[in-house]
Amino acid sequence: MCGITGIARFNHREECENKVRIMNQHIEHRGPDAEGIWAHDFCVLGHRRLSIIDTSAAGNQPFLSDDQSLVVVFNGEIYNYIELRKELENTHTFKTQTDTEVIIAAYKRWGIDCVEHFFGMFAFALWDEKQAQLLIARDRLGVKPLYYAETEHGFIFASELRAILSTGWVERRIDANAAADYLRYQTVHAPNTIIEGVHMLMPGHRMIIHSKGIHTERWWDLTDSRVRLDGSEPKESIHKRVNELLQSSVELRMRADVPFGAFLSGGIDSSIVVGLMSRISAHPVNTFSITFNEQAYDESPYSELIAKRFNTKHTAIQLSADHFLRMMPEALQAMDHPSGDGPNTYVVSKATRDAGVKMALSGLGGDEVFAGYDVFRRMKALETKQWLNSLPLAIRKNAGSLLRVLKPSAAAEKIAAALAQERVDLAHFYPLTRQVLYESEVNRLLKFRPVENNCVELLAQAVSGIRMPTLSKVSVLEISTYMQNVLLRDADQMSMAHALEIRVPFLDHRLIEFVLGVSDKHKFPHTPKELLTASVGELIPREIIDRPKMGFTFPWAVWMKNELKSFCEEQLQALRQVEVLHHEEVMSLWGRFLAGDQRITWSRIWPLVVLGHWVKQHDAH
Repeated sequence: MCGITGIARFNHREECENKVRIMNQHIEHRGPDAEGIWAHDFCVLGHRRLSIIDTSAAGNQPFLSDDQSLVVVFNGEIYNYIELRKELENTHTFKTQTDTEVIIAAYKRWGIDCVEHFFGMFAFALWDEKQAQLLIARDRLGVKPLYYAETEHGFIFASELRAILSTGWVERRIDANAAADYLRYQTVHAPNTIIEGVHMLMPGHRMIIHSKGIHTERWWDLTDSRVRLDGSEPKESIHKRVNELLQSSVELRMRADVPFGAFLSGGIDSSIVVGLMSRISAHPVNTFSITFNEQAYDESPYSELIAKRFNTKHTAIQLSADHFLRMMPEALQAMDHPSGDGPNTYVVSKATRDAGVKMALSGLGGDEVFAGYDVFRRMKALETKQWLNSLPLAIRKNAGSLLRVLKPSAAAEKIAAALAQERVDLAHFYPLTRQVLYESEVNRLLKFRPVENNCVELLAQAVSGIRMPTLSKVSVLEISTYMQNVLLRDADQMSMAHALEIRVPFLDHRLIEFVLGVSDKHKFPHTPKELLTASVGELIPREIIDRPKMGFTFPWAVWMKNELKSFCEEQLQALRQVEVLHHEEVMSLWGRFLAGDQRITWSRIWPLVVLGHWVKQHDAH
């Protein structure tokens, strides 16, 4: 796990070397173990290293082939590097034990199609002197980020947005349409970012950059790559295959030459990861959990149950709600791209890294892949409500308006918005499920009329016209929107703020490709994540499977009206400098929240607080 930077297609090499050096400084937290820069007349590549595999200096980057015709900078891990190394030894003489060198060897053998052979999370840039081209690629699920901008001075790319901004070649202007996306979903969906002119390379995509231009193409597709099952497969064979894929995924992600462990909340997903790790490891697994004195937030009875069951070397990091509260400004300071979520990952990552661990496995992705959220239940129930489409749209709109009056709440607003859609179906209803502020509020906050909802466009591209089970379609939508643009982005920026690598076994592409082909009858509506828990047999106890879902349920509304009130107001005031926002409408929302308007919950205000902090920190406008 590291950070990469670079500039290509420029005019002044010396200036670009200095710019890449500055970019490296801005992502030093991602890789405190080593730094490197390589310069050429076409591109300059930079790297910050967090050594996980082959920690010797031989693995430092930029990494050059023996004849120096190939140069790579790489962020992430190729988990199947040992298997690939054996396959490539007849055409490449290896000098290190790194997975970085495997990228070089694989490129020699397969060219740009080398990415199709990699199991892992990665973003890398590889210069090919003979072809006179730069290849930039991103992993299938988008676990590792890659930002870029085309400017008059050159093509810039980096692992973090702050590095792009540090060049001074991009105006720090908030993108108008991205602002609308953020107001709706507390994030900006890739390929856009909050800054005008800066984009993200999409998951499963690669770019080829040469003197004649830039070519971008998709090399892996979430829906096209799924396993085609016909629904007649016996559940025993389904469970057996899921179990095999899970064990393989965890085993590959335990490859490291440094101390590692796992996050253990005591929920289904993290408990299964720890259980599988314990089966594989010859030594007790290091596990880490956050505990609280306040019983309403504390999951320690469940995490301790799993730690005892698998004899882990367990570290319970006890925090008070006040301590968590005091860490909030620090967590926001670490945020590279604004997001309405993430402080909890910052806290557990800091505690884990302080314990001497450089890599940790996480249960992230289990809910999205195995239908663990309530949204799956709601979308499945929608199949029985198609009769609503027989009602005239005007009647449905009036019913929604009446509900708003009779029961003013955030939930009523969402139902009313759903009834006002052209059709009541998955394609029209899903985009509302994760929406924070609704169109009427977004329109009041913005000084322009926003474009069509970007999430709707992503949805249409993801599942329109595709025949697959309903719950699999919802998985595709969750993965393509909320998971990639909130959860994974937050996990990366909050863990790498502490130079901690997070690995996510549930996002093994082989596992996802298989589970997307499994029929709904194996996933729902029996018990929580029925397919997942049945596939691992008696690995985890019923107390974990049947426990209520908790998470960090802190009293945010109380804090924001008391201890955090002045902090929130300071950040909201910073939004005055954002050209696309009506600041008086921002403060109106804040006033309604303070007055107790049930339609304006804390979760609808907090993303604005975060945005204000980010704008002030990065001097954006």
